[in-house]
Amino acid sequence: MSFAKLDDLGRKLEALEHALAVLSADEATHMAVGGGAKRAEALSALAGMHHRQATAPEIADWIVAAETEALNEEQVSALQEFRRQYTNMTCLPSEFVERQTSARLRSEQLWRDLRAKNDWAGFQPALEGIVALVREEAALRSEALGLDPYDALMEQYDPGHRTADITPVFTDLKAFLKGFVPEALAVQAERRAKNPVRALSGVYAIDRQRELGLAMMGAIGFDLTRGSLSVSHHPFCGGVPSDVRITTRYKTTDFLSALMGVLHETGHALYEQNLPEAWSHWPLGKARGTAVHESQSLFVEKQLGRNPAFWHWALPLVEQHLGERWSMEEILPHVHQVERGLIRVDADEVTYPLHVILRYELEQELVSGRLSVSDLPQAWDAKMREYLDLSTIDNPGDGPMQDVHWPSAAFGYFPSYTLGAMMAAQQWAALTKTHPSVDDEIARGHFETVNNWRRDKIWSQASRWPAPELLERATGEKLNAVHFTTHLKKRYGA
Repeated sequence: MSFAKLDDLGRKLEALEHALAVLSADEATHMAVGGGAKRAEALSALAGMHHRQATAPEIADWIVAAETEALNEEQVSALQEFRRQYTNMTCLPSEFVERQTSARLRSEQLWRDLRAKNDWAGFQPALEGIVALVREEAALRSEALGLDPYDALMEQYDPGHRTADITPVFTDLKAFLKGFVPEALAVQAERRAKNPVRALSGVYAIDRQRELGLAMMGAIGFDLTRGSLSVSHHPFCGGVPSDVRITTRYKTTDFLSALMGVLHETGHALYEQNLPEAWSHWPLGKARGTAVHESQSLFVEKQLGRNPAFWHWALPLVEQHLGERWSMEEILPHVHQVERGLIRVDADEVTYPLHVILRYELEQELVSGRLSVSDLPQAWDAKMREYLDLSTIDNPGDGPMQDVHWPSAAFGYFPSYTLGAMMAAQQWAALTKTHPSVDDEIARGHFETVNNWRRDKIWSQASRWPAPELLERATGEKLNAVHFTTHLKKRYGA
């Protein structure tokens, strides 16, 4: 049977994906600097091997033949998603995949070194090479999929999302935020004038912060027998569902920075650990795109981690692991702090979408060729001044060099962050409508209701439905940004 052939192929591909994922996570966390060149060669060879097996010509015949076989509803869904992935993967020749993988890894390694040195001149040639490869990829995908080049790139991360749909939503959100950020800052200033904020002590040993993070990870559902926590230059969630690798980065002056990173990546990890194991070797069993993935991480970081109810439970843990006692009135100004800043991953939930919209707009310009890499620092600075009244013109390390996405050729990914924030707010609204007392449970450290809802509505569904349909089935309505703006007004407005 052809379906059985595809099933066998899926298991072989899953094994290669496992090796690629774990080697990549190790490269970003534990590998010695001197191992970079050989690791890039190894990952490039494995990526090429995976791509050749996943795009073999005979697979097209197997798909056609399998469609004539007697399949159950779940198998039909699995075959449909397999066909979609095969079509997308055959857009790129193996030679290109190997070339891009090698360039991407060397670029990432160079970025880690040069970002710390604020060396844009040294990094610019590498990024120019990456952007040239991204434009080549976009052209190949555009021709095969019949999409505009940037839409063809987004299709790899969020199937079905198009700039024609996203841009108007982001334009309205940008207009709202440019007015709301000053309002939120004014409200915050007024409150702090009445009640001065207790400063963080600034003495937080990394090992104690790590133990606090692990305690919270386990409490909210992370399976510590199938995952781990490490340190990296840029927080991420990698590995595979049976061995999830999450990372954060620590500041000894501020325990909340690393903790919020841990909560964010734990949200990703919970999704991975709760995907349907029986379909793990099929595209059907994978996570449904990056916007849905970001909705899961942002749900944990924002809807839970910045929820006052969460801190009723969390403060005793902070005291236990860090030796500091905080009251709710003292900690919430830190948890709900709104501040214009340069760094996306450290941004609060009010200003964060502006960081994303800036990148969304600039990378479309880069992919189309309307913006050259050499002009990127100036273009970045202009938008940063307009959106957040800040400048990065003499600080490229905190400007166009701050994220790992562009050095690693991940163009089309950034929209997912803000789409995910909107989806997370909508999921929270649906959850609390069904379970109005869930805040009381969270305040007691009980996360079963939250996780059961997410497991039933999101995690177990994997890639069974397109993202818009998955959200509508989970919440009872199509994507509605009102839930996000309402959430911000309630938490940060007057």
